[in-house]
Amino acid sequence: MDLHAFHLFLIAMSLLAAVVCVALYFVKAGYGMFRTRSWGWSIPNKLAWFLMEVPVFLVYGFLWYTSARRDQPVEIVFLLLFQLHYLQRAFIFPLLLKGKSRMPVAIMCMGIVFNLLNGYMQGYWLFHLAPADYYTTEWLYSFPFLTGLVLFFVGMGINWHSDHVIRHLRKPGDTRHYLPQKGMYRYVTSANYFGEIIEWAGFALLTCSWAGVVFLWWSVANLVPRANAIWHRYREEFGAEMGNRKRVFPFIY
Repeated sequence: MDLHAFHLFLIAMSLLAAVVCVALYFVKAGYGMFRTRSWGWSIPNKLAWFLMEVPVFLVYGFLWYTSARRDQPVEIVFLLLFQLHYLQRAFIFPLLLKGKSRMPVAIMCMGIVFNLLNGYMQGYWLFHLAPADYYTTEWLYSFPFLTGLVLFFVGMGINWHSDHVIRHLRKPGDTRHYLPQKGMYRYVTSANYFGEIIEWAGFALLTCSWAGVVFLWWSVANLVPRANAIWHRYREEFGAEMGNRKRVFPFIY
């Protein structure tokens, strides 16, 4: 794929994200608290998360391995940062899940398709298509990289901590819903989504790539409508206990 075709690919991905964003305000993605039988056959959450997240880990790694730039310092840093997220998401996060929740196969398959496309989108630009002199060693000392790196790890920390809070809301055998109260959940009802959005905003900045920006847009398009649905569900269940919590962006939305 040449540069022109890649730009068309990015435009198509951006437009598709816009469609998904609008659709998710009308149709709740059927996993987690919104899973219903209408979504069809389902499999255990642990297996579904592994199968859904591992493709991007493999595709991105393959694109790095087959690149003539795989021994370059900046490209190695990009590899490690991206793979750190998906190492946790594909291989560790599923093992930490509690209970016997299930995910519809349809949802899992949609996730697999997106992850394959996104792994290609990020890896092909960073390791194959970017100009050879674009990511020199000096990039690691630049303002965009250092600022983006801070955002990346802050977002990752918020995301991981928020997932930890959710996992420990219930005692074994308890099936009730609880309003999360710790960490960023004091400000928003979807703190894990807020952390993930910040994380990928950092990645887009530290790579200064349109591929990273499109991934950030996809994260917003997918997670913000779901955060809205969660906020409304919590408002129905907990009422005044919600206080002034926003959906996903503290003090804003």
